[in-house]
Amino acid sequence: MSETAINIQNLGKRYRYAGTAPLSYNLRADITEWIKGAFRHDQPRRATLHEVQEKHLAESPEYFWALKDINLEIKQGEVVGIIGRNGAGKSTLLKILSRITPPTTGTITYHGRVASLLEVGTGFHRELTGRENIFLNGSILGMKRAEIARRFDEIVAFAEVDKFIDTPVKFYSSGMYVRLAFAVAAHLQPEILIVDEVLAVGDSQFQKKCLGKMEDIAKQGQTVLFVSHNLAAIQNLCPRAALLDKGVVIRDGNAEDVICYYIQRMLPEIVSVPLSNRKDRSGNGRVRLTGFRVEDDKGTPVDVLQSGRDAAFVFDFECDEGTPPTNVSVGLSVHTTDQHTLFVLYNSYTGQVFEELPRHGQFRCSIPRLPLRADRYRIGARVTVAGEEADWPHDGIAFVDVEQGDFYGTGSLGFEGASNFLVDGIWSCRPQSSKHHEDTVRNTP
Repeated sequence: MSETAINIQNLGKRYRYAGTAPLSYNLRADITEWIKGAFRHDQPRRATLHEVQEKHLAESPEYFWALKDINLEIKQGEVVGIIGRNGAGKSTLLKILSRITPPTTGTITYHGRVASLLEVGTGFHRELTGRENIFLNGSILGMKRAEIARRFDEIVAFAEVDKFIDTPVKFYSSGMYVRLAFAVAAHLQPEILIVDEVLAVGDSQFQKKCLGKMEDIAKQGQTVLFVSHNLAAIQNLCPRAALLDKGVVIRDGNAEDVICYYIQRMLPEIVSVPLSNRKDRSGNGRVRLTGFRVEDDKGTPVDVLQSGRDAAFVFDFECDEGTPPTNVSVGLSVHTTDQHTLFVLYNSYTGQVFEELPRHGQFRCSIPRLPLRADRYRIGARVTVAGEEADWPHDGIAFVDVEQGDFYGTGSLGFEGASNFLVDGIWSCRPQSSKHHEDTVRNTP
């Protein structure tokens, strides 16, 4: 058997912009130009009719290349992360690899059975029950009914939908859909598993469960392609990563190096776009973040925070025009520029719950005596409503600079580079009691 699981050569995908008229040239014009070329003796080689048509398509403003000249070789047992900003071509690549849409140019060679999970309900028939869809998906993968039956209970237990397994999936919530879809894709033992950002639909516990299962799959020698905006998950799960930008692979190699390049070179450009205009986000939109700023201990908006001083992280938001959302949870995350998560803080962690939000408002997270050393940090945010994701700008919302302050009130910050955190504590020293000393001596071997 070949050591290569997927071999992609010169892959390209071209689309026509929605709403544009058909191409402005016709076959007669193509043939006319081609015939004229036959009588030009100054050309070393006469273009074929196909090449003339390709030239027109390439130059036409009505068309764009979602992918162009993609060349990747993925070995059996490799776990490869695909990253990049929204519109970079990640989902288009996976749809082509999953045979959902054909490429415009290039070839793909597979060695092994492929299962994919690209969007909620991929491969499911809405009118069929969960049970029937499990057997349908297994059949599509080329498995025999007995093989599927052997794994049936394990699939249902993983998806946590045992009470609804005989209910048509059209009545499932998005979370139930994705749990069952992932369970089917992961447990029917394909040689190649392709997973898109669809896992973001599930809750955090299920996402963790899925990542654990994907790690198990990788250890068993199966090949995994994983697209995600969760860079920490990519870094932990994938030894290798490929970075797409404008339909082209611009980095391919060690995941940590590729992610570092993405964060340092590309994310600052992405987060400079006003938050209300950002497209790299997911969620049902019931609550949407529209602005962000940081404030000092006087409530004044600032560009730079100071360690040891009170700080506030302020998020503007707007709600959709439906019923005011209840049971709203807002999360703030702080990361280093090399993608280490320092902390995550949701209002629910501290026992606070936001109910019946106004149409427009602000979330405010105040942190006493900011315990961060001088450095640049990436800020992330996420909003959920009744446990369902409402808004998540995938690439973070801002970079915040922190300058050195007198955190301890002594002028000292300790060893430089020891940690990003500054932790306060009260030290004391006292003599050991004579009884404790005698007990220690008596119990010493």
